[in-house]
Amino acid sequence: MATKVVIYGLSTEGYSLACKIALNGGDVQIIDESTPSAISIKQDIAKSYTSVQALKDDEPLLAMTSIDAAISKAQVLIFAPKIRKTGQDIKIEINSKFKDAVSCVKKGCIIVNALGTGFGGNSENMSLLEHVTGLKVGKNISYFYYPISKEVTKKSYIGSSDGKENEILKNLLSNDKQFNFLTLNSSEYFHAIDVLKRFSNQTSILEICKFAKDSVTKLDLSSEKLGEIFLDDLIEGLFDLRSLSSSFEGASSLMYLINGSMKGMDGYIKRLIDETRLILKKNELKASRTKILLLWTLDQHEMKGEKIEKLHELETKLKDYIGDVESISQPIDIFQNDKTTIVVVCSKHDLNYIMKNNKDNDLILLKANPLCQLISQK
Repeated sequence: MATKVVIYGLSTEGYSLACKIALNGGDVQIIDESTPSAISIKQDIAKSYTSVQALKDDEPLLAMTSIDAAISKAQVLIFAPKIRKTGQDIKIEINSKFKDAVSCVKKGCIIVNALGTGFGGNSENMSLLEHVTGLKVGKNISYFYYPISKEVTKKSYIGSSDGKENEILKNLLSNDKQFNFLTLNSSEYFHAIDVLKRFSNQTSILEICKFAKDSVTKLDLSSEKLGEIFLDDLIEGLFDLRSLSSSFEGASSLMYLINGSMKGMDGYIKRLIDETRLILKKNELKASRTKILLLWTLDQHEMKGEKIEKLHELETKLKDYIGDVESISQPIDIFQNDKTTIVVVCSKHDLNYIMKNNKDNDLILLKANPLCQLISQK
């Protein structure tokens, strides 16, 4: 009989994992927190609908059960919720959803935390798990850490509360990839290294590219693929970086790395705004006669809301200087009026789209990449 798997959270990452398990012959249900109900994901659904949005748009008839009934029968429960709070409220939201997820689990269940955490985050989860269920981790319930991203297959390690392999998870998750089962501490450290390597690299690029002022230098740097890194790429994983930041207090070399990366991201948002204002100055445009469009097609079902948050932040800060600011996504229909329109393109996907579909030569296009390149100018 197939292992009964429940994934808590109809997120992009959670749904991708559910489809993978279903296609491997698994018995999997995914919990839609907004309904609330548990949806059965069969092989035909996994094959027909490649994304959460496609599933929601078509509204196929799906077998549903109550959340409590699904979780109480789960042999494996994977925690992959959509997190949308910011600041200090993030931890409250995570703890609240984790309590909801584990409140009905039974003895022998395997709990998998798929949400990236800082140092010690899994110890806190295990304490909460034991408090809510009355069960003991390692004795009559198991706990694992598998921080996933949209590229689910990237991670090759799983943190285990006892550091031992689990055959059920190996069969469910490994497919053709070999997993290493590590202690929870080791898996947290490896995840931290992955996150810091990514952001340290990106921050270095952002800081160096500030010095590229002339078009020839920008073209040279762009030819080395630096022009293909967009705001959408830069923000990826910011949630995990912040989780790391909250793990430490005081000054240390590690905190300098973390804080430097976070300041680098904040500094880039400021730079984008400055570059947009510079376009007005160079073209002698009045703010009252200019419209800003932020073209950023976001996945509204991502597990972490870091990109949605940054889009709102960018829109709000731009409105301090230019009243007419609007965020848009594909497909777009840019209604031209008597205002000059500046389109800030925030992802490579959006750039390819507007370059292919835009027929209006009067648009000013600003690439939200480390070089802040102008593609088209009125």
